Amino acid sequence: MNTPHVVVVMGVAGTGKTTIGPLLAARLGVPYAEGDDFHPPANIAKMSAGTPLTDEDRMPWLDAIGAWAHGRAGLGGVVSCSALKRSYRDRLRAAAPGVVFVHLTGDRALIEDRMSHRQGHFMPTALLDSQFATLQPLAADEAGVGVDVAGGPEEITERAAHALRDLPEPVQ
Repeated sequence: MNTPHVVVVMGVAGTGKTTIGPLLAARLGVPYAEGDDFHPPANIAKMSAGTPLTDEDRMPWLDAIGAWAHGRAGLGGVVSCSALKRSYRDRLRAAAPGVVFVHLTGDRALIEDRMSHRQGHFMPTALLDSQFATLQPLAADEAGVGVDVAGGPEEITERAAHALRDLPEPVQ
């Protein structure tokens, strides 16, 4: 990669977006932004109470992430965002046309096990089923790669960085 990509690390809760995102950003030499930090307080309160967000709830969050990604165009960056639906990814691409996605994928049992061991996160394991029900994997016409979350963080990051090398230069 000559021009740094703006990478959205996506996937259902518990796939390791918050772990892999900073590692990938460090590997690529670009800044990292935690997608959860873009949520308005009302969204965090809903999720903490075990209530899934609606599409309407997500729009200000997606717009804030899209604005950050737009500001990093040509400079590179990594941001975590579940981006479960194609329409969410389309909204991010509308704000930042050059974004690419790293879709962290894995076995549901592994992801649930990892979620059950997290400390202090607002997303309860009970919402995992709604996450999988909502998930629309990357389509063939979407710029991005799928990366299996089996293994340790360094191994997953290596797979992601390697897969990104094969993508075309970002659109500005």
